[in-house]
Amino acid sequence: MVSSVLGRSAAWAYGLWNWAAFIAVALSLVALVLLVPGLGRRRSLARAGARVYFRLAGIRFEVRGLERLPPGPCVVVANHASYLDGVVMTAALPPRFAFIIKKEMSRVPLAGLLLRRLGSEFVDRFNRHQGGVDARRVLKTALAGESLAAFPEGTFTEAVGVHRFHVGAFVAAARAGLPVVPAVIEGARAVLPCYVWLPRRGPVAVEMLAPLPAPAAASERGAAAELKDAARHAILARLGEPDLAD
Repeated sequence: MVSSVLGRSAAWAYGLWNWAAFIAVALSLVALVLLVPGLGRRRSLARAGARVYFRLAGIRFEVRGLERLPPGPCVVVANHASYLDGVVMTAALPPRFAFIIKKEMSRVPLAGLLLRRLGSEFVDRFNRHQGGVDARRVLKTALAGESLAAFPEGTFTEAVGVHRFHVGAFVAAARAGLPVVPAVIEGARAVLPCYVWLPRRGPVAVEMLAPLPAPAAASERGAAAELKDAARHAILARLGEPDLAD
Protein backbone atom coordinates (compact mmCIF):
# COMPACT_ATOMS: atom_id res chain seq x y z
CA MET A 1 0.00 0.00 0.00
CA VAL A 2 2.74 2.43 1.03
CA SER A 3 4.92 1.49 -1.94
CA SER A 4 1.96 1.99 -4.27
CA VAL A 5 1.31 5.48 -2.90
CA LEU A 6 5.01 6.33 -3.13
CA GLY A 7 5.09 5.05 -6.72
CA ARG A 8 2.15 7.23 -7.71
CA SER A 9 3.67 10.24 -5.95
CA ALA A 10 6.97 9.70 -7.77
CA ALA A 11 5.15 9.41 -11.10
CA TRP A 12 3.27 12.67 -10.46
CA ALA A 13 6.46 14.43 -9.36
CA TYR A 14 8.31 13.30 -12.47
CA GLY A 15 5.41 14.19 -14.76
CA LEU A 16 5.15 17.70 -13.32
CA TRP A 17 8.92 18.18 -13.57
CA ASN A 18 8.80 17.02 -17.20
CA TRP A 19 6.12 19.60 -18.01
CA ALA A 20 8.03 22.31 -16.16
CA ALA A 21 11.13 21.51 -18.23
CA PHE A 22 9.12 21.53 -21.46
CA ILE A 23 7.38 24.85 -20.72
CA ALA A 24 10.64 26.52 -19.70
CA VAL A 25 12.40 25.42 -22.89
CA ALA A 26 9.39 26.26 -25.09
CA LEU A 27 9.01 29.79 -23.70
CA SER A 28 12.74 30.40 -24.09
CA LEU A 29 12.59 29.20 -27.69
CA VAL A 30 9.62 31.42 -28.53
CA ALA A 31 11.50 34.45 -27.21
CA LEU A 32 14.67 33.51 -29.10
CA VAL A 33 13.08 32.74 -32.47
CA LEU A 34 11.27 36.08 -32.37
CA LEU A 35 14.59 37.87 -32.06
CA VAL A 36 17.07 35.74 -34.02
CA PRO A 37 17.28 36.44 -37.78
CA GLY A 38 17.71 33.68 -40.32
CA LEU A 39 15.59 30.55 -40.71
CA GLY A 40 18.60 28.23 -40.41
CA ARG A 41 19.65 29.81 -37.10
CA ARG A 42 16.12 29.56 -35.71
CA ARG A 43 15.85 25.89 -36.67
CA SER A 44 19.25 25.18 -35.11
CA LEU A 45 18.01 26.79 -31.90
CA ALA A 46 14.87 24.65 -31.98
CA ARG A 47 16.95 21.50 -32.45
CA ALA A 48 19.22 22.43 -29.55
CA GLY A 49 16.21 23.34 -27.41
CA ALA A 50 14.53 19.98 -28.05
CA ARG A 51 17.70 18.18 -26.97
CA VAL A 52 18.00 20.36 -23.85
CA TYR A 53 14.42 19.44 -22.95
CA PHE A 54 15.23 15.72 -23.17
CA ARG A 55 18.26 16.19 -20.93
CA LEU A 56 16.32 18.21 -18.36
CA ALA A 57 13.48 15.68 -18.39
CA GLY A 58 15.88 12.78 -17.90
CA ILE A 59 14.82 11.14 -21.18
CA ARG A 60 17.61 9.18 -22.86
CA PHE A 61 17.47 10.27 -26.50
CA GLU A 62 19.25 8.50 -29.34
CA VAL A 63 19.38 9.03 -33.11
CA ARG A 64 20.61 6.28 -35.41
CA GLY A 65 21.21 6.29 -39.14
CA LEU A 66 21.66 10.03 -39.75
CA GLU A 67 24.35 9.08 -42.25
CA ARG A 68 21.57 7.61 -44.40
CA LEU A 69 20.10 11.05 -45.06
CA PRO A 70 20.97 12.11 -48.63
CA PRO A 71 23.22 15.19 -48.82
CA GLY A 72 20.65 16.91 -51.00
CA PRO A 73 16.92 17.60 -50.55
CA CYS A 74 14.73 14.71 -49.43
CA VAL A 75 11.44 13.94 -47.66
CA VAL A 76 11.56 12.19 -44.27
CA VAL A 77 8.40 10.39 -43.14
CA ALA A 78 7.94 8.91 -39.66
CA ASN A 79 5.38 6.93 -37.70
CA HIS A 80 3.17 8.97 -35.37
CA ALA A 81 2.16 7.75 -31.91
CA SER A 82 2.50 10.66 -29.46
CA TYR A 83 2.34 14.44 -29.06
CA LEU A 84 6.06 14.11 -28.32
CA ASP A 85 6.85 13.07 -31.91
CA GLY A 86 7.29 16.62 -33.21
CA VAL A 87 9.84 17.38 -30.50
CA VAL A 88 11.56 14.06 -31.21
CA MET A 89 11.99 14.76 -34.92
CA THR A 90 13.02 18.37 -34.29
CA ALA A 91 15.80 17.06 -32.06
CA ALA A 92 16.76 14.35 -34.57
CA LEU A 93 16.85 16.13 -37.93
CA PRO A 94 19.34 18.71 -39.23
CA PRO A 95 17.95 22.27 -39.46
CA ARG A 96 17.46 22.10 -43.24
CA PHE A 97 14.05 20.40 -42.79
CA ALA A 98 10.65 22.11 -42.97
CA PHE A 99 7.90 20.22 -41.16
CA ILE A 100 4.51 19.55 -42.74
CA ILE A 101 2.00 20.06 -39.93
CA LYS A 102 -1.79 19.94 -39.60
CA LYS A 103 -3.28 23.43 -39.85
CA GLU A 104 -4.94 23.20 -36.42
CA MET A 105 -1.51 23.66 -34.84
CA SER A 106 -1.19 27.12 -36.39
CA ARG A 107 -4.01 28.30 -34.09
CA VAL A 108 -2.44 27.01 -30.85
CA PRO A 109 -1.12 29.99 -28.83
CA LEU A 110 2.68 30.31 -28.83
CA ALA A 111 3.09 26.91 -30.56
CA GLY A 112 1.63 28.33 -33.79
CA LEU A 113 3.91 31.36 -33.57
CA LEU A 114 6.96 29.18 -32.95
CA LEU A 115 6.13 26.82 -35.82
CA ARG A 116 5.59 29.68 -38.26
CA ARG A 117 8.94 31.22 -37.34
CA LEU A 118 10.54 27.81 -38.02
CA GLY A 119 9.16 27.78 -41.57
CA SER A 120 6.63 24.98 -41.02
CA GLU A 121 4.19 24.12 -43.80
CA PHE A 122 0.60 23.98 -42.49
CA VAL A 123 -1.87 21.75 -44.35
CA ASP A 124 -5.67 21.72 -43.98
CA ARG A 125 -6.92 18.13 -43.56
CA PHE A 126 -10.65 18.85 -43.79
CA ASN A 127 -11.27 21.55 -46.42
CA ARG A 128 -10.48 19.99 -49.81
CA HIS A 129 -10.04 23.30 -51.62
CA GLN A 130 -7.74 24.75 -48.96
CA GLY A 131 -5.97 21.41 -48.69
CA GLY A 132 -5.24 21.59 -52.43
CA VAL A 133 -3.87 25.12 -52.08
CA ASP A 134 -1.68 24.00 -49.18
CA ALA A 135 -0.44 20.96 -51.14
CA ARG A 136 0.63 23.19 -54.02
CA ARG A 137 2.53 25.42 -51.61
CA VAL A 138 4.29 22.37 -50.13
CA LEU A 139 5.18 21.21 -53.64
CA LYS A 140 6.62 24.66 -54.40
CA THR A 141 8.78 24.33 -51.28
CA ALA A 142 10.01 20.90 -52.41
CA LEU A 143 10.71 22.14 -55.94
CA ALA A 144 12.75 24.99 -54.44
CA GLY A 145 15.12 22.36 -53.04
CA GLU A 146 14.06 22.37 -49.38
CA SER A 147 13.91 19.12 -47.42
CA LEU A 148 10.59 18.18 -45.82
CA ALA A 149 9.55 16.09 -42.81
CA ALA A 150 6.07 14.68 -42.26
CA PHE A 151 3.95 12.27 -40.24
CA PRO A 152 1.89 10.71 -43.06
CA GLU A 153 -0.59 9.05 -40.68
CA GLY A 154 -1.79 12.58 -39.93
CA THR A 155 -2.86 11.74 -36.39
CA PHE A 156 -2.62 8.98 -33.79
CA THR A 157 -4.93 7.02 -31.49
CA GLU A 158 -4.71 4.81 -28.42
CA ALA A 159 -4.32 1.76 -30.66
CA VAL A 160 -0.78 0.46 -30.96
CA GLY A 161 0.25 0.15 -34.59
CA VAL A 162 0.67 2.05 -37.86
CA HIS A 163 -2.39 3.64 -39.47
CA ARG A 164 -3.02 4.29 -43.15
CA PHE A 165 -0.69 6.85 -44.75
CA HIS A 166 -1.94 9.98 -46.50
CA VAL A 167 -0.34 10.51 -49.89
CA GLY A 168 0.41 14.27 -49.77
CA ALA A 169 4.08 14.19 -48.77
CA PHE A 170 4.75 11.43 -51.30
CA VAL A 171 3.12 13.41 -54.11
CA ALA A 172 5.46 16.30 -53.33
CA ALA A 173 8.43 13.91 -53.33
CA ALA A 174 7.41 12.28 -56.63
CA ARG A 175 6.76 15.56 -58.43
CA ALA A 176 9.99 17.13 -57.19
CA GLY A 177 11.98 13.93 -57.83
CA LEU A 178 13.12 13.72 -54.20
CA PRO A 179 14.05 10.52 -52.35
CA VAL A 180 11.93 9.51 -49.35
CA VAL A 181 13.61 8.46 -46.09
CA PRO A 182 11.41 6.39 -43.74
CA ALA A 183 12.10 7.03 -40.06
CA VAL A 184 11.05 4.98 -37.05
CA ILE A 185 10.28 6.59 -33.67
CA GLU A 186 10.41 4.26 -30.68
CA GLY A 187 9.54 5.02 -27.06
CA ALA A 188 7.53 8.24 -27.52
CA ARG A 189 4.21 6.42 -27.04
CA ALA A 190 5.41 4.98 -23.73
CA VAL A 191 6.60 8.40 -22.49
CA LEU A 192 3.45 10.31 -23.50
CA PRO A 193 0.59 8.02 -24.64
CA CYS A 194 -2.55 9.25 -26.37
CA TYR A 195 -5.01 10.99 -23.98
CA VAL A 196 -2.48 10.90 -21.12
CA TRP A 197 -1.23 14.30 -19.97
CA LEU A 198 1.35 13.25 -17.41
CA PRO A 199 4.61 12.18 -19.13
CA ARG A 200 6.42 9.06 -17.94
CA ARG A 201 10.11 8.36 -17.75
CA GLY A 202 11.61 6.27 -20.55
CA PRO A 203 14.06 6.21 -23.47
CA VAL A 204 13.23 7.58 -26.93
CA ALA A 205 15.04 6.66 -30.14
CA VAL A 206 14.80 7.59 -33.82
CA GLU A 207 16.26 5.53 -36.65
CA MET A 208 16.59 6.69 -40.25
CA LEU A 209 16.07 3.81 -42.67
CA ALA A 210 17.42 3.36 -46.18
CA PRO A 211 16.32 6.10 -48.63
CA LEU A 212 13.74 5.23 -51.28
CA PRO A 213 14.48 6.82 -54.67
CA ALA A 214 11.55 8.22 -56.60
CA PRO A 215 10.35 5.33 -58.83
CA ALA A 216 10.05 5.63 -62.60
CA ALA A 217 6.29 5.07 -62.61
CA ALA A 218 4.04 5.93 -65.56
CA SER A 219 2.50 8.82 -63.61
CA GLU A 220 3.41 11.04 -60.68
CA ARG A 221 0.40 9.72 -58.81
CA GLY A 222 1.59 6.17 -59.39
CA ALA A 223 5.10 7.07 -58.24
CA ALA A 224 3.65 8.68 -55.11
CA ALA A 225 1.59 5.57 -54.35
CA GLU A 226 4.68 3.36 -54.77
CA LEU A 227 6.70 5.58 -52.44
CA LYS A 228 3.90 5.60 -49.87
CA ASP A 229 3.56 1.82 -49.85
CA ALA A 230 7.32 1.22 -49.78
CA ALA A 231 7.87 3.70 -46.91
CA ARG A 232 5.01 2.26 -44.88
CA HIS A 233 6.23 -1.29 -45.42
CA ALA A 234 9.75 -0.33 -44.29
CA ILE A 235 8.45 1.38 -41.13
CA LEU A 236 6.16 -1.54 -40.27
CA ALA A 237 8.93 -4.08 -40.78
CA ARG A 238 11.36 -2.18 -38.55
CA LEU A 239 8.84 -1.14 -35.89
CA GLY A 240 7.22 -4.54 -35.46
CA GLU A 241 3.80 -3.07 -34.59
CA PRO A 242 0.38 -4.11 -35.97
CA ASP A 243 -0.84 -2.85 -39.35
CA LEU A 244 -3.92 -0.72 -38.62
CA ALA A 245 -4.72 0.20 -42.22
CA ASP A 246 -7.65 -2.23 -42.51
